[in-house]
Amino acid sequence: MGALDGRVAVITGAGRGIGREHALLFAREGASVVVNDLGGSNAGEGADAGPAQEVVDEIRAAGGKAVANTDNVAQWDGAKNLVDQAISEFGTLDVVINNAGILRDGFIAGLEESQWDAVIAVHLKGHFNVLRHAAAYWKDQSKAGKQPNAAVVNTASASGVTLPNAGQANYGAAKAGIAALTLVAAEELERYGVRVNAIAPMARTRLTLATPGMGAIFAAEVGEGEFDAFSPANISPLVAYLATDKCPVTGKVFAVQGGAISELGGWHDVKTIETDGPWLIDDIAARLP
Repeated sequence: MGALDGRVAVITGAGRGIGREHALLFAREGASVVVNDLGGSNAGEGADAGPAQEVVDEIRAAGGKAVANTDNVAQWDGAKNLVDQAISEFGTLDVVINNAGILRDGFIAGLEESQWDAVIAVHLKGHFNVLRHAAAYWKDQSKAGKQPNAAVVNTASASGVTLPNAGQANYGAAKAGIAALTLVAAEELERYGVRVNAIAPMARTRLTLATPGMGAIFAAEVGEGEFDAFSPANISPLVAYLATDKCPVTGKVFAVQGGAISELGGWHDVKTIETDGPWLIDDIAARLP
C-alpha cells in the first residue's frame, strides 16, 4: 500500500528538478499524476513537450499512472486546461503541487519590465491560476455533498521568506507573495475540505545552479555512498506527506533541505514604541531603532 494510493495529483514544473522528483515519488506511492511542464528554458522561453513526456514514460515503465500536460500555468486558460485534464483523465482531483518556476535575475536599477512581469506571471500568477481553478472544482464538489479531502502544496523560497538575495527582486517578491497566498488560501478553503501548505526548498536544480553566488555551493561533488544534502529527491517526501489524505497540517510554510525540515513563522513584532498623544518626528527619531 502506498501513502498516496488512489490520489489524483497535478504537479506543475514536473519535467525536471524538484518537480520531477515529486512526480516520480507520488507515482511510486500510488498516485495518478498529471505531469505538467511547458518545457521552456530557465528564463521561461520556448517550449518542449519532451521533459513532461519523459517523466510520464518513466512512471509508466515502472507500472505507475501518469499523463503529460504542456500548458502554460501563467495563462488563465492553460491552468484551467490542466485542472480539467486531471478530472477528465482520472475522474477527480485530490492534490495540487504548484512547483513551476523560472529565473530572470537582475538588480533593481537595471531590471527590465519584461524580467519583472515574466517571473511574477510564472510564479505568483501561475500558482494562483492553478489554485483558483482547482478551488472552484473543490467548492462545487463540497456544495454537491461530496466533501473533498484535498491538499495543495505551494513552492516558496528562502529568497522570499528568510534570506533576501540581491539580484532577485522579482523572484523574491513572487515567492513572498506565494507564502502569503498560501496562508490566505488555507483560511478560505478549509471549509471545502482543502488543506494548503507551502515549502521553501533548498536543492540542486538548473535554477539554483544558475543563481549568482549559489552555483558553486550546489555543484559541490559528493563522494560515493555519502548523503547528498542538495539532491532534489530530499524535498519530495515532505511534499508527499502533506498531500496524504490523513495529514492534518494546513496553513504552514516549511523550509526543507537535505535532512532538515523547519516550520517557518512570518512577520512578527520585535520592538514596539508607544505614545499617549500625537507622534512627534523628533520623538520617533529618538526612540525608534
